[in-house]
Amino acid sequence: MARNVLVTGADGQLGSELRALAGGFEDRFFFTDRLKLDITDEAAIRNYVEKNGIDTIINAAAYTAVDRAEKEKSLAEQVNHFAVKYLSQVARDRSIQLIHVSTDYVFDGRNHRPYVEEDVTAPTGVYGRTKLAGEEAMREIGPADSVIVRTSWVYSSYGNNFVKTMLRLGEERASFGVVFDQVGTPTYAGDLAKTILEILPKIKNDKVEIYHYSNEGVLSWYDFAKEIMEMGGLSCNVNPIETKEYPTLASRPHYSVMNKSKIKSRFGVTIPYWKDSLAECLQTLKAKHV
Repeated sequence: MARNVLVTGADGQLGSELRALAGGFEDRFFFTDRLKLDITDEAAIRNYVEKNGIDTIINAAAYTAVDRAEKEKSLAEQVNHFAVKYLSQVARDRSIQLIHVSTDYVFDGRNHRPYVEEDVTAPTGVYGRTKLAGEEAMREIGPADSVIVRTSWVYSSYGNNFVKTMLRLGEERASFGVVFDQVGTPTYAGDLAKTILEILPKIKNDKVEIYHYSNEGVLSWYDFAKEIMEMGGLSCNVNPIETKEYPTLASRPHYSVMNKSKIKSRFGVTIPYWKDSLAECLQTLKAKHV
């Protein structure tokens, strides 16, 4: 049976990838940005949901400016915490399924093995704390058949991201430095979008479940940048630097590798290797500029 699916944050990386894939599904999609629907207004959410007969919500909206969040705490709190709370309340009250996307920043990055969903959370900055608060609100309210999907290092052919920045710098400069002491796994938003749409009809749980999703493999930002130059055919020289050589307002997790066993075993998900997904994204970018 076809669903009426509300996608928030429709103009972001994940939202744009979901829009690109939506035509291949029989569900009816409603893509909204902050102008079409203010998710920090609970009454507005209720009205939109009732008016359009929404039975599934994918919350791809988030305040993701990690450094700026240190100065804009209230705005980050509104989008990452209270909006999730309001979406969860509406979902619970109207028996709507909610898929909420969260982040590796809920951890402090001090692990030495891939994070599992049950690991203790300990965010170190405003962005991570507000995202965790959103998770906790959703779990407390407990809409049925709903899940939280934590992801990391998201990039896409849409929007602004690390891959596009590296390609631009690779064309503009002869060399630059990228940190080598922060380790994790990139996530191609196209893969994440595909997985979310595939697992939607399979989700059946009374309490909110958490799943981890990123591409396969482990690498540093430096390794990632080197591969982008290689695949992009750029001769720019990338140099490894330490985090302390590139100070930022917010601290970054030094270790963001996540264990994906739960989502793979529960839903039969096959996750692509990060290099294969990067190649796909670069091919898409190339096609857009032809």
